[in-house]
Amino acid sequence: MHIGFIGLGRMGANMVRRLLRDGHQVVAYNRTPEKTTEIVGEGAEGAFSIAELVQKLQKPRAVWVMVPAGDATEAQIEELLEHLEPGDTIIDGGNTNFHDDVRRHAALKEKGIGYVDAGTSGGVWGLQVGYALMVGGEREHVAPLEPIFKTLAPEGGYLHTGGPGSGHYVKMVHNGIEYGLMQAYAEGFEIMHASDYGLDLAAIAEMWMHGSVVRSWLLELLGRAYKDQGTDLEHLKGWVADSGEGRWTVQEAIDRDVPAPVITLSLLTRFRSRQDDTYGGKVLAALRNEFGGHAVKTE
Repeated sequence: MHIGFIGLGRMGANMVRRLLRDGHQVVAYNRTPEKTTEIVGEGAEGAFSIAELVQKLQKPRAVWVMVPAGDATEAQIEELLEHLEPGDTIIDGGNTNFHDDVRRHAALKEKGIGYVDAGTSGGVWGLQVGYALMVGGEREHVAPLEPIFKTLAPEGGYLHTGGPGSGHYVKMVHNGIEYGLMQAYAEGFEIMHASDYGLDLAAIAEMWMHGSVVRSWLLELLGRAYKDQGTDLEHLKGWVADSGEGRWTVQEAIDRDVPAPVITLSLLTRFRSRQDDTYGGKVLAALRNEFGGHAVKTE
């Protein structure tokens, strides 16, 4: 297939490489021209403006946008709309809020332009093992793009989830589950790290990968981190960001009256990780000291 690709970051560039490896023709654009030049050296056709990218594509055009969700994606789509024509399709592969997908689909439909939302999971390992793709949109827009999706995904790793927004909706919940899984591993390994047994956490992570009910790719990555960085992880600070999907999952759970305590607490724990000390903790310490004479630490 012939496809335009906007965004050559850590995931985007590797997605282009995977497409090229399978024989697809890719016209690639990145705001930083050096990245465009680099991927041209690997077989892509380069474009150094949105107008040039659109001009180089065969009609009907398909353009994959792989930039940070929010303002950056909005800006790229708005610029694309200055050049695309009825019959063309935009694919948003970022972590967009599904409400934005529904809005964009309706607006683009009025212009005769298709819109497909592709929830993409795989991170920096996607080039090697493939990207799980959760794709939402009208069937008439999704079906012609399936050769692209099947190249990017591993066997069984692509699904047309339903109508506009459904792909990013499923990816949102996927990431909420990820929060819970990661938090459970973090707590379990912290308990073992604090024990008196001098446990080899790297060996435990590796052993659990063989037959244990808690084995997973995340656990495999933890074992890899221990081997590369040591089990004390001394060079890391326990500051954990969130990219939005966990918040959106919790909000959707509230809106749907679905109890989701594990995902919610995992999200709140990420907030706590960004604070060196908290006023709330000081209040708790003061109260324990007042009612029970419990010891407190002072600065």
